[in-house]
Amino acid sequence: MTDAHCHPWDLLEFLENPEGVRRETKTACVANSWNREQFDFHEDLAKKALEDRAPRIICPFALHPQLSAAYAKGHSKNPDFQTDDVPSLSSGLELLFSLGGQGRLNAVGETGFDLYDETFKAGEKIQDEMFICHLETALKQGLPLILHVRRAMHKIFPFTRELKKLPAVIFHSWPGTLSDGEALLRRGINTFFSLNAIVLLNHRKAMTCAALFPPERILLETDAPFQPLRGNSFSSWRDLGQICGGIASLRKEAGSLCNTPEEVEEQTTANFYGIFAFQSTTPPQGAGY
Repeated sequence: MTDAHCHPWDLLEFLENPEGVRRETKTACVANSWNREQFDFHEDLAKKALEDRAPRIICPFALHPQLSAAYAKGHSKNPDFQTDDVPSLSSGLELLFSLGGQGRLNAVGETGFDLYDETFKAGEKIQDEMFICHLETALKQGLPLILHVRRAMHKIFPFTRELKKLPAVIFHSWPGTLSDGEALLRRGINTFFSLNAIVLLNHRKAMTCAALFPPERILLETDAPFQPLRGNSFSSWRDLGQICGGIASLRKEAGSLCNTPEEVEEQTTANFYGIFAFQSTTPPQGAGY
């Protein structure tokens, strides 16, 4: 299968050998990073996977919008605020530009806007600045953009003109409504909607979208180790079968096309490989990439 959004670095806290689990489940994935240590770790995994002809690892980079809360607090005293694991805003953006210029990025993300609570709202202006830098990097390098958006869909639509120029725009843990998604597609944005365990947790808006979105626009994700299935303490690639089956059931109930687990797996795999411009829309038989 394919996982359009996960965090292998963070999985180290829950699994002794996350990469072993990924290979065991034969999952190609997008491994998100927001500091140099994480990116170097994921890039090393990606290189080794390629050498071993194991399922591919896609390596994006971005300063997560939630970091803006720390920046906003620190900027009140020091514009170069940083901690041991949070890079300063300036050094983080310099790393983004450097990785992009060196051709080391497969995508830019996860970037976007998080206005979930007052803590994150305090950094909204910094999120605006960060998003512009990430968007400009994606445009300059011709890369897909991976978006994290919570209670902030209204912040996305003003960028329609720029987003239309990107090869793909992926909404991690799709946060919008069915009409939001349809509006993005009508505006000519090459939009993909990444769906995770939330569709199994009685989230009606997400369930409706999973049931009715065009099959060529959906992706699977775990957001591992975050957003676990009910009863679990963390998510991993072992959850993908249940997520895939849940989406298939919703689509079958709605009378939509692509409504068996096999069809959902095949279509989301084709979507994944198409976005990241591999040699074909499906991996070579037995090669895993």
